[in-house]
Amino acid sequence: MKIVIPGGTGQVGAVLKRAFGAAGHEVVVLTRRPGAPGEVAWDGRTAGAWVEEVDGSDVVVNLAGRSVSCRYTPANLRAMMDSRVLSTRVVGEVIGAVARPPRVWLQMSTATVYAHRFDAPNDEATGVIGGTEPDLPGYWSYSVDIARAWEREQAEAETPGTRKVALRSAMVMSPDRGGVFDVLSWLTRLGLGGPVAGGAQYVSWIHDHDFVRAVEFLIDRDDITGAVNLAAPEPLPQREFMCGLRGAWRMPVGLPATRWMAELGAFALRSDTELLLKSRRVVPGRLTGAGFGFAYPAWPGAARDLVRRRRRA
Repeated sequence: MKIVIPGGTGQVGAVLKRAFGAAGHEVVVLTRRPGAPGEVAWDGRTAGAWVEEVDGSDVVVNLAGRSVSCRYTPANLRAMMDSRVLSTRVVGEVIGAVARPPRVWLQMSTATVYAHRFDAPNDEATGVIGGTEPDLPGYWSYSVDIARAWEREQAEAETPGTRKVALRSAMVMSPDRGGVFDVLSWLTRLGLGGPVAGGAQYVSWIHDHDFVRAVEFLIDRDDITGAVNLAAPEPLPQREFMCGLRGAWRMPVGLPATRWMAELGAFALRSDTELLLKSRRVVPGRLTGAGFGFAYPAWPGAARDLVRRRRRA
């Protein structure tokens, strides 16, 4: 197959490119700064020479969007919104216009679309969409607005010859440098991998191998359209999540952090506390209902595998 990945130079793109390439597929990455083999220039807003790569391709996996690992300033929030909406819009316009459109368009979305909650898990059928929870920072609702606008742009695109799936992905855990697992492992090995603000908030995650397998599953399943949760079936409270990571690294100590300590840490890392404090209890209802089986359904085993691969690398 020929697979085109707009915005595929980040961690998730690297995971998919490596797996698809190893399987013998032709992979083309659309990026603002092409430099490696298989990379083609685009600006994420307008059609260009890259249209020729989409015409005749089999699959488009659009990952484009400004990283959420930043301070949530008004300017950065606007950049998050624009980079996702405008890139999705132009991808949809091009898919709808080319002579030989891809048969499936997988569009990255996020599990952050669901409400901050502790009482019940969120699946695609019964999950509560966030944005109206009381007593939360106002910009948390803006994160939900971004996710909804992102999905709406794909849903409204006129692509009659192409099946569309929105990937509501939890955090993808891979041993690659610079990803979320890398950052959490660094904190853990420093002895800082304890509960944050009590640690009751749920963490949803997915092992990188299962992420790839789920994407391949959705490419093959012509009967699945719309939003699909890409998350392991066993989300767990942050205190237990970090305990599992400490166990994998054989680190006996994990100092706890209060909310204000988390604020200081996020500021130092140029990130935001929403990534630490929002309770994301997301489960893969549609995937498991369609017969998908997870190789790493539980975090302790996934963490051990990731640590083993990281040490080997």
